[in-house]
This record gives sequence, structure tokens and C-alpha cells, in this order.
Amino acid sequence: MTGKTVEVPTPDGTADAFVACPEGGGSHPGVLFYMDAIGLRPVLHEMAERLAGHGYYVLVPNVFYRHGPAPVLEVPDLSSAEAREAFVGRVMPLVNAHTPERAVRDAAAYLDFLTARPEVRPGPVGVTGYCMGGVLAVRTAAARPGQVAAAAAFHPGPLVTDGPDSPHRLAPRITAELHVGHAAHDDSARPEILGELDRSLDAAGIRYTDEVYPDTVHGFTMSDTAAFSPSASERHWDRLLDLFGRNLSP
Repeated sequence: MTGKTVEVPTPDGTADAFVACPEGGGSHPGVLFYMDAIGLRPVLHEMAERLAGHGYYVLVPNVFYRHGPAPVLEVPDLSSAEAREAFVGRVMPLVNAHTPERAVRDAAAYLDFLTARPEVRPGPVGVTGYCMGGVLAVRTAAARPGQVAAAAAFHPGPLVTDGPDSPHRLAPRITAELHVGHAAHDDSARPEILGELDRSLDAAGIRYTDEVYPDTVHGFTMSDTAAFSPSASERHWDRLLDLFGRNLSP
């Protein structure tokens, strides 16, 4: 795999991003990979490279680019639950500043950049996201229904809220196949929330799987944090690769 940093022009500035691409030339299906709230960092580079190893061109933007290049906040050792919670508290103002309107503008810029790469095959793309990135993946699928064929959200932020811009209300706009992988112990995955999410997806006629990963907490895919679960992470890879394989044909 080859990985490098690139700059993505957006309506609000320039986003730094990491890209990973299979070696050997040729063109490949494009994937937009949304970071978690902790930010763009080496573990996400590694995940992008693993995904690229299966035949995809992967773009991982620094969603917080309006506040500076990555790392916007220096990431400490997050191997204890206390350190992870403290850092997430520091980063929440950045998360809250990333409004749905900003998310949709950025999604268009990211996808336009991705699909213009000579290494990216014409045709549908995939989107995957983690934590806050899971919400962004759903919003992106709704914003570009003719372009996004597969979308995944792992231990996502709130997909069901009382607000008029709640992600679950976007279900009628989505044509992609969707996989949502929830942590078992997560305020965003309470039974009543999952029930409302499933009802909205069913009503929209979306092809989807909505799954709770046993014995996990929010962040279970991230190997640099105390939330990491090796078994759940491998399960997530199985689900993600199956989803993309069905819809993107690397």
C-alpha cells in the first residue's frame, strides 16, 4: 500500500487528509473514511491502509480542518478509560461546531476530490465512519444518494435525536446499503433508540443491517484506546468488507 497526505479544497478552506491506495497501478473503487472524534492519527492511517489492501482507494479527511491541521489537539495516551474520557471532553467543542450544514458541504467536497483521482474507478463509492464519523457517513449517503452505494457506521454518535435534522429522518433519501454496528454499552444505542432507528429504515425500504456488537463499549474499533475490542474489531472488518464487496466490486 502507498499512503500520503493530500489537501482537499472545500468551500470553507482546505482540509488536510490521508489517502491510501493499492500498489501496482490501475483504478479502484473509492471509499470516504470518516474519523472518530479523537481525530486523524496513526491508527486511522493503519486502518485506511488495511482497507486499501483489499482493493480500495481510501480518503480520510481531517474533519476538524477549520481549526487547523491534524492533530488539532495533541492526542495523549488513551489506554486508560479515564484518559480517554478526559480527552473526549476536550474535543467535544470541535464536534459540536461541526454542524449538519458544514457536514454536507464538506461531504460534497470530499466526494468530488475522491472521484476525480485517476486511481479511482468511475462508478459508485463507499463511505464508512466511526463515532461522530458514523453520523457523517449517514448524512453523506443521504446527501449523495446516486453516488454512495454502501455506507457503514460503527459505534456511531447519536443517529436518533429529537431535532428536525436528526440523521434517522434522512432515511427516505438513502439508496445505499447500510450497516450500523453499535456498541453494547453506549448511550447512543439504548433499546428505544435502536427501535426508532429500525422503524425509520424499514419505512424507507433501505437494505440494512443494524447490529449490536456484544461485550463492547463506544470506540471498540480503535486500537489506541481503552475501548478497543480485538474480536469486535475483526467482526467490524468482516461486516465492512462484505458490505463493500457486494456493492463496489473491487
